[in-house]
Order: sequence, then structure tokens, then C-alpha cells
Amino acid sequence: MSLLVTGSIGIDSVQTPYGQASDVLGGSAVYFSFAATYYTPVRLVGAVGGDFPEEFRKVLGEREIDLAGLETRAASKSFRWSGSYAGDMNEAETLETKLNVLAEEAPKLPEAFRDSAFVFLANTHPALQRDLVSQLTSPKLIVCDTMNLWIETTREELLRTLRVIDGLVLNYGEARMLTGEQNLLTAGRGILKLGPRVVVIKKGEHGAMMVTPKGVLVLPAFPSEKVRDPTGAGDSFAGGMMGYLAHADRTDEAAWREALVRGTITASINIEDFSLNALRRTKRADAEKRVEQYLAMMPGG
Repeated sequence: MSLLVTGSIGIDSVQTPYGQASDVLGGSAVYFSFAATYYTPVRLVGAVGGDFPEEFRKVLGEREIDLAGLETRAASKSFRWSGSYAGDMNEAETLETKLNVLAEEAPKLPEAFRDSAFVFLANTHPALQRDLVSQLTSPKLIVCDTMNLWIETTREELLRTLRVIDGLVLNYGEARMLTGEQNLLTAGRGILKLGPRVVVIKKGEHGAMMVTPKGVLVLPAFPSEKVRDPTGAGDSFAGGMMGYLAHADRTDEAAWREALVRGTITASINIEDFSLNALRRTKRADAEKRVEQYLAMMPGG
């Protein structure tokens, strides 16, 4: 089934204890798309400036990513982010953010994309997320991401958006900030009352938790000795998850469990190198082998 993503497409510079990468391809929608295309084609909606390198377009062209929704605004500059990681690398320190084209009006949704069945609204202003939802004709599943900035500064807009989506993906700090609850299970159940029927809380190296009205699922992270750059891990997680759901064309509890496993694996691949390097060189067959290894590590696997 068709999978649509909208979010940031940008240029990153990153420093970690294992090196640095300057002016590389990044952005939430980009990491999502590369992870999702292990399982299904993706329709990408976003905007870049006239400074967006042609070589980055070629990278996007390596996968089944429909770029009909990618707007190039010649007079604008692309979104840029720079950050650094230290210690356990669970949190990035943002050194500089230049919204540039992201501070302008939202990109237009192509007519051919309006019938998208599976939709992921990567991290952006909740009002823009809601605007895109209003343009869809027959969505089967709408999931969104958010961040502490929107929780702090546009809470009412975010709450309105939560009432028109099916699922929310956020990290443990954001879940606590949104609900005021320290216990993540309590926080997850509190978010369900705000509108979503599925809440996925990312816990970094400790895995992920899914909360629904029917129960709770907790999955560990895939153990990795080679963590080079965590940038985009959460977006890669969401991409693997949504890509699998769209591929399976199912949203039942069993499908969600399988989807979270795929998200865990695509995130584990992403962190092994800078930018998209690991996702680019890893084939779907290799990812599925890692799925087998992961399931074998589980009790009863």
C-alpha cells in the first residue's frame, strides 16, 4: 500500500567520539524514507533550497522514493542542523539550527499523493501536520512524530493534531514532558486519552514500548557494538515500522509487533555509520537476517 512521509530534508554536520561528518545529507523525512524502502516504496513531500546539492538528489534516487512532492525553492536555503554527541550518545547537543526553508509555507501535496493509505508526519509544526491530514482522501493509518519544542511552545496546536491521528511516536523525555508523568506506562496511557490509539515510546539503547487500549508491548534494542552516529535513529525506527505496516497492509496488534521489530532493526543499522552510509550499503536481505538474529535472542525465539 502507498506510504507517504512529510518532514525535513536537510544538510547536517555531526561530531561524535568516533569522528565527524560535515555537510552530509540528513533530515527526518530522508532517514525515514531510506529505512521504509526496505519494505515499500515511499512518497516524499518536503522542500529544499537552491543550495541543495545535486549529489544528494542522486542519493535519494537510489531507492524507490517518489520525489514528485519535493519542492526546490531557488531563492531559499535548505534546512541545516549541526550537533555533537558524547558519552553514551543517547542525546545530541544541538550546536546550530537554521530552519531556512522550513520556516516558510508548507510544501504542497501533489494530487497523486492524496490517496495515500499509510501516512507518517515526521517532526514539524503540528499545525502543518494537521494541514496535510486535511488534504488526504482515504488514509488508513496516520502516525506522527513530535518534539519537546512543540510540546513547550505550541501545546494546544499539538493537542489538536493528536485528535486527528491514529498513532504517535515520541521519545521517553517527550512522553514525560507531554503528560507530566515519570512512569512511561502511565505516560503512554495518558497519551491514549488525548486521541491516538497507538503510542510508541522510543527508549534509545533500552528499546521501545508500545501502548494501546489492549495492552503493552516492550521490545529491547538490538545489541550493537558499532555505534558511530545516532543521528536519525528515531526516524529510521519509524521508517522501518511504517514501511513494514504499509507492506503488510495491516494494522492489527500482530502486525504492529512485527513492525516494531523491523523499526528496531533499521534503527540498529542506521547508527553504525554517519549520515545514510549504513542504510545505503545494507540490503533488505541483510536487514531480514538481522531480524532473524534479533528474534532468536528473544525468550522462546
